[in-house]
Amino acid sequence: MLGGGFRRFGRWGAAGAAIGLLAGCTVGPDYVRPNDVVPTKFKEDDLKKTGALARKGWKPITPLDLADRGPWWRVFGDPELTRLVSQVRVSNQTVAAAVAAYDETQQVIREGQAGLFPTLTASYNATRTHTPGSSSSSSGSFTYSSSSSGKSAYNFYTAAANANWQLDVWGRIRRTVEADAAAAQVSAADLANATLSAQIQLAVAYFNLRASDELQASLEDTLVEFKRTRDILKNQYAVGTSSRADYITADNQVLTTEATAINVGVQRAQYEHAIAILTGQNPADFSIPRRRWKNKAPPVVPAGLPSTLLERRPDIAAAERQLQQLNALIGVAVANFYPDISLTAALSFAGPKPWPVTLATEAWSLVGAATQTVFDGGLLDAQLQAAKANYVQGVANYRQTVLTAFQQVEDQLAAIRLLSRQLKPLNQALKEAHDAVGFYFNQYRVGTVAFTSVVTAQGTLLTSIEAELSARQSLFVATVNLISALGGGWDAATLPPIDELSAIKEPPLPVPVSALPATFTSPNTQ
Repeated sequence: MLGGGFRRFGRWGAAGAAIGLLAGCTVGPDYVRPNDVVPTKFKEDDLKKTGALARKGWKPITPLDLADRGPWWRVFGDPELTRLVSQVRVSNQTVAAAVAAYDETQQVIREGQAGLFPTLTASYNATRTHTPGSSSSSSGSFTYSSSSSGKSAYNFYTAAANANWQLDVWGRIRRTVEADAAAAQVSAADLANATLSAQIQLAVAYFNLRASDELQASLEDTLVEFKRTRDILKNQYAVGTSSRADYITADNQVLTTEATAINVGVQRAQYEHAIAILTGQNPADFSIPRRRWKNKAPPVVPAGLPSTLLERRPDIAAAERQLQQLNALIGVAVANFYPDISLTAALSFAGPKPWPVTLATEAWSLVGAATQTVFDGGLLDAQLQAAKANYVQGVANYRQTVLTAFQQVEDQLAAIRLLSRQLKPLNQALKEAHDAVGFYFNQYRVGTVAFTSVVTAQGTLLTSIEAELSARQSLFVATVNLISALGGGWDAATLPPIDELSAIKEPPLPVPVSALPATFTSPNTQ
């Protein structure tokens, strides 16, 4: 019976699997992670330890001290920022594309694992033919008389099942699955990197927007004073106690400041549009209410030990995981030098009835084959050397990624240290600029100084406002970029384990059992 044939074929498959397991080996180099690119310390750490450059609040931390501390943006204590950044993982379209890319790599693993199993095909054919002539047959004959004219019709049925199994004796398929699993880890790290990048972009745009709000509010406050001065000069000019030139100069100062405020509004609108896109929303339907920027200083973010960057940067993790992928592909290239070993099995029946099967109509075969390339003009060797060169290139890219990460941390640590020092004199200069405007204007009113002194003081005030705010804005942006350079609290331990990704799962049937004909699911004859 057909069911008995399939059971025998199952025993052949089990025997083939046992042969594959006993004879199998995995050729090619096993992966060893590079560990020769980690500096022992940050240059900025030494600068902070010196008395002249010490920054209050810095302290040594243990490895991964910033990891698993919850969303990094909460350290800024800004509910609006928290609300916006939380939407990136849900609504950002770049992140959504990265999620789909990661899902694709998981299916590529399944594609590779499919090669570890035999390929089964089944066919069923029913043929009816007729030829001229007269003949008759008894029941059970291959022919029967279909009409009085002498024409004869024939019914013939065939069913066959075939299996082909490429035995992974040398580990070529397993190395491919290892490479695919490492590629999935690369994609998972790319997803984390895309998410972090979008969050960092949003935080930078948000602080730039808040700086624009503060600058615009400061300009509006300053305009109130400038307009008051202009109105006083207008009245004095009307009664002949001041010149028209002084009035025109004051009016020009008001108009120039108003134009500056309008330009700040343009910049704010662009920052708002950028935030809308980063949160996956249409800029036309998105807005952030204006408010003064109350943050005077960003939170202190300790840098930690240099070696922790290897675990806290998703781009470094992606570059390192790509190394394992390239290393496994060397094993694939090595396995190509060895013979391909395969098993082929076939089971069929043929007869005049669609069912049942009898021993007289059943046929089967089992073939083992080995194929070895004896000459290819150097193709396999070239493929192997190319795989090795790709691995060397991957090592260089990995090391460059690590070095770039340390450069970025050093850059932001230096920026934070120097900008923090810069803010103190700028705050003092801003206070003195405010006082100078009032001082010179009072002197002008009593006639001891020319109005040009007032205008100069007002210009200095505007410059001081912009300089202080620009430094504070840059300090916040540098802090956000430092968090980014430190991996944003991300940890490589969150990557899906390669063993889980490459674990062999029971493959599904191409067609659900429920969709098969009843004769295939219940082959017993009645």
